[in-house]
Amino acid sequence: MKILCYGYGLHHKNLNALQNYKSIEFHITSNFEDILTADLSRYDFIYSPSKPLNVTCYPNLKFIFGPHFSTFPKDEVLFINKSNSIYIQPSDWSASIWRNCSVCENLKIHSLPFGVDTDVFNQLVNINLRKKVFVYFKNRDPLELQLLEYLLSTFSIEYVVFDYRNRYNETDYLDYLHQSKFGIWLGCHESQGFALQEALSCNVPLFVWSVKSMNQEYGCNYSDIHATTIPYWNQMCGEAIYDIKHFLIKFSDFLSKIETYEPRQFILDNLSMNRCEQLFIDMCNQF
Repeated sequence: MKILCYGYGLHHKNLNALQNYKSIEFHITSNFEDILTADLSRYDFIYSPSKPLNVTCYPNLKFIFGPHFSTFPKDEVLFINKSNSIYIQPSDWSASIWRNCSVCENLKIHSLPFGVDTDVFNQLVNINLRKKVFVYFKNRDPLELQLLEYLLSTFSIEYVVFDYRNRYNETDYLDYLHQSKFGIWLGCHESQGFALQEALSCNVPLFVWSVKSMNQEYGCNYSDIHATTIPYWNQMCGEAIYDIKHFLIKFSDFLSKIETYEPRQFILDNLSMNRCEQLFIDMCNQF
């Protein structure tokens, strides 16, 4: 399968996934003119993650778009709202938002994650030998972080905070994951959530204070739209709460079972490069 991809605006983690897929031949260009001037008939699909094309000009070709047009559909979707196009969203909840918009009425929207680099984000030390703990804080009310830290103090747990807004070095994050027995996650909505999935890939169980709505992102003015911090998750990964009143009981339960979780296996089963490439191939075959 050969795919011509316009790579501008493609999330660097998504790009890394495409470059590591082994059975799909991606030709990635950063020059949009290459899309307009190339012999497109040489390719099985044309993929433009961030920019629309008027697909009616190419009725005999197949196009894949997304997920980087915009958070919510805009009128530019009308250029691709044809039978020879499909739009990717990284998870079911974000796909459902687009499906419910009138401008996407006839657009094929497909839920498709991109592969997590399980070779880089791996386990180096067995969990019973790891000692460190971290809190990951992303775009939630600072008062919620204060409350969380107060509750953690009652358990006499030492930890470091990785603050998304303050930025951090990914190498430092990876090094800390390799030494972490578990992590506590206080984040907003995620269409995929690479940083969280990379922690799981390092076999770090997580205790997640998740969201139910996009309007829980601090400093934003989203409507009350269903969302989640953990679009890919099950009991192998750790524990999740949606209300802080459940923290004490659930966290105690989490600590008692800390060595029984299998977060890395969950990633290998559901979000590895091989698994996500096969999902990409299946999507194309169903086109």
